[in-house]
Amino acid sequence: MTTFLSLEPVRILVYVIGVLAFVGLNAAYLVLAERKGAGYIQRRPGPNEAGWGGIFQPFADVLKLFSKQVMMPPGTDGLLYRLAPLMVLMPPLMCLVAIPFGDGVVARKLDVGLLFVFAFGSINVMALMLSGWASRNKYSIMSAARVVSQNVAYEIPMLLVVVTVLMVTGTLNLDEIVQQQAGGFWRWNVLKLWVNPLMPVTFVIYFICMLAETNRAPFDMAEAESELVAGAFTEYGGMGFGVFFMAEYANIVVGASIATVLFFGGYQSPIGILSGGVWGVAWFLLKTYALIFTVIWVRWTFPRTQFYNLLNLSWKILIPVSLATLMLTGVMMKLPLLF
Repeated sequence: MTTFLSLEPVRILVYVIGVLAFVGLNAAYLVLAERKGAGYIQRRPGPNEAGWGGIFQPFADVLKLFSKQVMMPPGTDGLLYRLAPLMVLMPPLMCLVAIPFGDGVVARKLDVGLLFVFAFGSINVMALMLSGWASRNKYSIMSAARVVSQNVAYEIPMLLVVVTVLMVTGTLNLDEIVQQQAGGFWRWNVLKLWVNPLMPVTFVIYFICMLAETNRAPFDMAEAESELVAGAFTEYGGMGFGVFFMAEYANIVVGASIATVLFFGGYQSPIGILSGGVWGVAWFLLKTYALIFTVIWVRWTFPRTQFYNLLNLSWKILIPVSLATLMLTGVMMKLPLLF
C-alpha cells in the first residue's frame, strides 16, 4: 500500500481529491461558523433548525443551490459569464497545492512557493472583473471598477510586506520559511521576525491587505449590499453564485494559511514540543482557524468604510509605512549589532 501511494500519479490524485474536499468543507462550514458567530455577536441564535445547533445547515444550503435553475440573463457575454466562476475558484485551489500543512504534508514542494501563491492569487481580481463586465448590469460594472481599484491599491503594500519577509528569510520556499521558525514561540528569533520590532507592523499591514484582497468587511466594496445589490454577483444565481461564495472562503483560508506560514511558525509548535506528524497539522490548522475567526470577528464588529477612505488608507498610510519597514529592515540587516 505504501509503494502504491508513493507513485506520482496516485499521489497527485490523492492530493487533488484532498484539496477539493478541504475547500468544499471549509466553504460549507465556515459559512455556518460565520452565521453562528454573527448570531452570538448580535445576540441571536443564528441557524439552529437543521440538525443539532444547525450542524446540517450547509447541506440544506447546497441542496437549495443545486435545485435552482441556472439562467443567463439576456444581453450578457455568454462565454465570459460562464468562465468567470471557474476563474474565481481555480486560483485558491492552485495556491493550496504549495502550502505546507505539516512536515511533508504538501501537494508539491516548490522552491518558489511564495511566488507561486501570489502569482495565482492575482488572477482572482481578473475573474471578479470579468464577472461584473460580462453581466452587463450597471451595479456589476461599478463593482468591477471598484475591484480593480481596490486590488491595485492593496496589492502593493501586501507585496512590500512579503518582500520584507523574503529579505529576512532569504528564501521563497514556504517549507524552509517554516523550518526557520522551529523551536517554540520564544525562540522564533532564529527567523528574526519578533526580535525585529518592525515585523509585527508588517503582520498588521498584511492582515489589513488580506481583508481587502478577499473583499471582506470593512473593505467589502465589491459587494456592498446597501449600494450595489450583490456587486459583481448580482446576475448570478444557483450554483453560479455558490461557486463565488466558495471561492471567497477558499481565498480567506489561503490568506490565513500564508499568514500562518510567514508570521506564526506554520506547523511548528509554539511551545517547542509536539510539532511532528499529526501534531504539526493540528498546530497549523489551529493557527489558521484562529486567524479566520478574527476575520469573521472583524466583519461583524466594524462598519463598512467609504470607498475613498479605503483607497486613502492604502495609498496614504499602508504603502508609505510598508516602504519604510522595508527600508529599515534592510538597514537593520546591515547592522548586526542591532539585528
